[in-house]
Amino acid sequence: MQEELELILDDVNTSMKKAIDHLEVELTKIRAGKASPAMLNGINVDYYGSPTPISNVANITVLDAKTISIQPWEKNMLAAIERSIMQANIGITPQNDGVQIRLFLPPLTEERRKELFKKASNEGEHSKVAIRNIRRDAMEMIKKLQKDGLSEDVAKDAEKDVQDITDKHIVLVDKHLAAKEKEMMSV
Repeated sequence: MQEELELILDDVNTSMKKAIDHLEVELTKIRAGKASPAMLNGINVDYYGSPTPISNVANITVLDAKTISIQPWEKNMLAAIERSIMQANIGITPQNDGVQIRLFLPPLTEERRKELFKKASNEGEHSKVAIRNIRRDAMEMIKKLQKDGLSEDVAKDAEKDVQDITDKHIVLVDKHLAAKEKEMMSV
């Protein structure tokens, strides 16, 4: 029984860590006024019939705080990359000069900052829901073990441990959101 409890707690920790990692990835995709190659993550280009990430068909560099340069390894990929960026609707119009594509990030308006922060908050809320779902599942497993003969005291201690892990991860989500808000609100 103790071994099963430890497995449950390890699983809770691992699953909640994955939820935090996912949040970090999603927050990097949200533009905060500074150019970042991560903004293009998740955008795929049609590369000879198969969807391929832009980073696999082009060199992506940050020229300055407001400019990203995309230089495809094959010149015929320029139009496909440009089309994919337009379809991704990231709020930036690509500038194609025949050799490379440049993305000039417009300055964020107050309204756009609030909209982006709302999007970040939604991602944070999704992470919190995922963490709470993991907690609920773990609590159900502990109750099931209790029905199978686990003592009530050990079960209560395990439930407290699960709650402590949950609280720790919820605080992490809030910290990530606060850092993203600070990044977005600084000009």
